[in-house]
Amino acid sequence: MHFNEIPLLFVLIGLVLYTVLAGADFGAGFWQLTAGSGERGERIRDHAHHSMATVWEANHVWLIFVLTVFWTAYPTAFGSIASTLCVALFIAAVGIIFRGAAYALRAGTETAREARTVDLVAALSSILTPFALGAAVGGIASRRVPVGNAAGNLITSWLNPTSILIGVLAVATSAYLAAVYLAADAARLGDRDLEQRFRMRALGAGLAGGAIAMGGLVVLHADAHPLYDRLLAGTGLPALIISVLAGLTTLGLVWVRRFEPARYTAALAVAAIIAGWALAQRPSLLPGLTIAQAVAPHETLVAVIIAVLAGAAILFPSLGLLFKLTLSGRLEHGEDKGDNQDKQRPAHQGQIPIQITPARAALSPTARPGLSIRLAAACLIMGVGFLTFAEAGWAHLIGVVALLGFIAIGFVAVAPGEVAEQGTADVQDGRLG
Repeated sequence: MHFNEIPLLFVLIGLVLYTVLAGADFGAGFWQLTAGSGERGERIRDHAHHSMATVWEANHVWLIFVLTVFWTAYPTAFGSIASTLCVALFIAAVGIIFRGAAYALRAGTETAREARTVDLVAALSSILTPFALGAAVGGIASRRVPVGNAAGNLITSWLNPTSILIGVLAVATSAYLAAVYLAADAARLGDRDLEQRFRMRALGAGLAGGAIAMGGLVVLHADAHPLYDRLLAGTGLPALIISVLAGLTTLGLVWVRRFEPARYTAALAVAAIIAGWALAQRPSLLPGLTIAQAVAPHETLVAVIIAVLAGAAILFPSLGLLFKLTLSGRLEHGEDKGDNQDKQRPAHQGQIPIQITPARAALSPTARPGLSIRLAAACLIMGVGFLTFAEAGWAHLIGVVALLGFIAIGFVAVAPGEVAEQGTADVQDGRLG
């Protein structure tokens, strides 16, 4: 990998995370729309809303991340894409706004009719947004976005066979991801009826998504033949195989009700599709514009890489904690209830005896802060040096790894002692088990 491609790797990682996480959010809206009427339909809509309510807003962090990094690192390509595909991107933005507004307004509804109206708006937005974003990707993949300010057709650039295929596939994969995640949530809550309903939806959506993808190869052969060749006989083939295997594995896991591992294999199947497209498109970004030609100056890339890695040190732990609390059900209980449970718990219950050995004490984050600070400083100097002054690809890789080490070691070095003490107290109290 060349240094010029590192920001693009960040963009693809962000795109995968947005597709996997926000895609499930949009897919939940699809199931709200198709839930039907009556009490069972209301239960499906309520479950979909409740499961996504704690994370839907955080999921859109990745879209902002993708746009910011791509704009900064590859400004020519970004300007061409944003101007030619402005209609599709505007539709997607409107859908995101209406989806978010519906989430916020649903809590204030007073009648069943108001709730159904809000759910309808959210559901329609949840279909419109992934379709528009997928159609925009289809325009890029089928080479309908030329270099220049609005140089391509504002309509046919995203309304064409490949764009429609990828837009429909985006809706199908969103529904597929959501059904798997919602089945897992229902199983965790012990609701066998909802578990079975979303299990069947996951199986149906998975089969439908696979059929659309396989049938779409015919469309790609006719409308985007270079992409078709590189997917089936070029660099994109390994990712395509991984996607198929992960999809089949997910269907098997859902069939036997192993929903937790199915979450990850479903995400892998979707991520592999994006990776396959990226590998098939490489090294071109747009017709006549390679990655090397589109990239920003070297100093800008260094600043972007450092900023992304530094931001990751804050973002990933925060989102990790959010998803951990959500998946464990900790956010479903009020503070008062949790406090009462702590008060009623016997002092000895759930405690784990921890022996503080000399080795454990030596490895404590607060045991030798001076050494941690020196190691962090060394990693920072090495990372900036390799990224700034070296030209070889292996040197840039070492620079990125060194900066990651700086972030990890630096966080440990400056973390207050109370954090470590609280973590030990949580383990002793059984709250992290």
